[in-house]
Amino acid sequence: MRTIDLETDLLRCFVAVADRGGFTAAAEAIGRTQSAVSLKIRKLEETLGLRVFERTSRSLSLTSDGEVLLGYARRLLDLNDEAVQRLVGPDASGTLRLGVADYIAPRSLPLLLSRFNRHFPRIHVEVRTGLGMDLIPMLNRGELDLVICGREPGMSLGRLLYREPLVWVSGEGATLPKGPAVPMAALPFHCSHRRAAADVLARAGLRQEIVYTSSSVAGVQAAVVAGLGIGVLPQSAVLPGMRLLTAEDGFPDLPEAEMAVVGEEKLTGTAGAAFVRFWEESLVPLIRQDGAEVAPRPLIQA
Repeated sequence: MRTIDLETDLLRCFVAVADRGGFTAAAEAIGRTQSAVSLKIRKLEETLGLRVFERTSRSLSLTSDGEVLLGYARRLLDLNDEAVQRLVGPDASGTLRLGVADYIAPRSLPLLLSRFNRHFPRIHVEVRTGLGMDLIPMLNRGELDLVICGREPGMSLGRLLYREPLVWVSGEGATLPKGPAVPMAALPFHCSHRRAAADVLARAGLRQEIVYTSSSVAGVQAAVVAGLGIGVLPQSAVLPGMRLLTAEDGFPDLPEAEMAVVGEEKLTGTAGAAFVRFWEESLVPLIRQDGAEVAPRPLIQA
């Protein structure tokens, strides 16, 4: 069997197309033209002697071979970028005190931070998770350098990173309410998700009945799984043991949640800038796995 060397440039274009669901969006993200991306994908397919995408006039999807390649491509690019960063990358160093709302991609966050530590071993990141309503005051007091949290739709707080659907959830075996009162497991009163739920229920002639209040998303998740009440969560925070509730169950559609990065304009030194760039470049594939919509902004520079 002949030896085949896969060019990282081809793999980077392939991953961009797979993550963004099309050639145009991928081209915008990596700073290339659509025709250049198409040529890269064609060269990749010719190199391998197989098709990685199924193309129709209306859709683009991975072939079974493309799905296999995607996992390897991510790993190869991650190792490539880690090696380059270690050997010839900027000597970013320092300490970053980071606040992250605990509903921000909870399944992806540990993986993302682990990757960052490998890429930037000279940067020490101190992570504090919690609710945005608690993290923002800490940022204002100088106790944190950067916060990633939710914000009210349309607010000017920080810079938008991505939007994500809010969903109704119950325990898998829970009995749904019959009357106008909806028993809720929720975050404290000032939580924007809780207010959004109250607004849409009121417009539908229903009302919240708070039966369980927790200061953490983990507490709300546990209460929902246990069947104590209905919850409202970002889609990426839905856990096994939960059931998604829709209009067919009598629950009206919820607005999207907006997730933002706050404080980057005041960052000094190299640690903060390195983290923001890494977060954006790594966020797209991880968040997309959890069903969120990435903000319409180029995240990876050529």
